[in-house]
Amino acid sequence: MTATEQRRAAPPRQSRRAPRNGGGSKVLNAVVGLALAGGAIGVQTFMLSSGDLQAPLTYVGAVKEDVDAGRFSARVDSIASARAIDTGDKTIEAGKDQVFLVVQASATVPKEPLHLLPAELLTGDGQRFAATDRIEKTKTLANPWIQPGWWISGPFVFEVPAAALPGARAVFSIPTNMLYGEPLPPEVEVDLGLDDTEARRLFTAPEDVYQLGDKR
Repeated sequence: MTATEQRRAAPPRQSRRAPRNGGGSKVLNAVVGLALAGGAIGVQTFMLSSGDLQAPLTYVGAVKEDVDAGRFSARVDSIASARAIDTGDKTIEAGKDQVFLVVQASATVPKEPLHLLPAELLTGDGQRFAATDRIEKTKTLANPWIQPGWWISGPFVFEVPAAALPGARAVFSIPTNMLYGEPLPPEVEVDLGLDDTEARRLFTAPEDVYQLGDKR
């Protein structure tokens, strides 16, 4: 099992539906407008704290929906569950009272090639599961360069208990500048559509073996 941690309290996240036509700039425009207005009337200066600037700007969507986060776009193509994963080199079995959740995803960029970070699974009660380290990064979507003009596809695999599935969302992000920090770094959060019934089905009736690399 990949260890979980309670989601730490953070400043309010800027969350919105996937922009369709450049809507991602509206939040920043509003911040700039407020700052200018405050300076013009000389009453107060509108400022973002360092914590606000480091908190991600989250773009949300649903399965099979292209979610544009500015520097990159991501999409969840399908989800599946399995008792074991065949990586092509070996077969890995899930731990006791757990199941593998396979999230098949795709990503593209408008101009700058980049890598995705390993995805996270955000549960309905705010816990985060890292993609399992029992699957080599080279077998996942975190490995290839995401190139402009192309949708690159691949899986992320999570090893989770039943309680992690209802209301779960997949979260995709990209590396940020560790030296200077990146103001409002973008991330994509996709609702996997797992109500109690579907979550129960995935956990109680998983595939025996999921062949990694299978296109679905």
